Amino acid sequence: MPDLATIFQTGCLIALAGLLIAAAWQDLRTLHIDNALSAAIAALFGVWSVIGMMVDTYTFLAFGLSVACAASLFVLGAAAFAAGMLGGGDVKLLAAVGLFAGPALIVDLLLVTALSGGLLGVAVLAGAPVGGMSSPGEASLRGRLRGRLPYGPAIAAGGLWVATRLAVA
Repeated sequence: MPDLATIFQTGCLIALAGLLIAAAWQDLRTLHIDNALSAAIAALFGVWSVIGMMVDTYTFLAFGLSVACAASLFVLGAAAFAAGMLGGGDVKLLAAVGLFAGPALIVDLLLVTALSGGLLGVAVLAGAPVGGMSSPGEASLRGRLRGRLPYGPAIAAGGLWVATRLAVA
């Protein structure tokens, strides 16, 4: 039977999955990700890591490296935001999920997110009504190329991959 700490950490990962699904759904519907979702994920990481430190399955060094990874993602995301490539909510969500990924899973997070984002982009180009794109001007390929792409679902897919990897580790 798993110990209490393992149960609580697994509960944190389940809550992470729920928050990621909520963020993806919100972004698909409104092209906006509420700051409260990213803040809740960051707070959840705090709980998850403290539990791990209490039972010696997680170290303070790993915590610091995870914060450094998240900060790096935030800086890179802010540059992408400045270039008009990502939305502000996407940047904050990616950084929050980066806390859980840490250095061990950061490449997985970015790879799954990029692949999922690519599939989402192909779906939009194929005419799928993603992100509330329903105006007549967006029916053409040119209109779809100019439209905004909700990237929250792609980040959520990467985050769900990370949560799954952490749960089975």
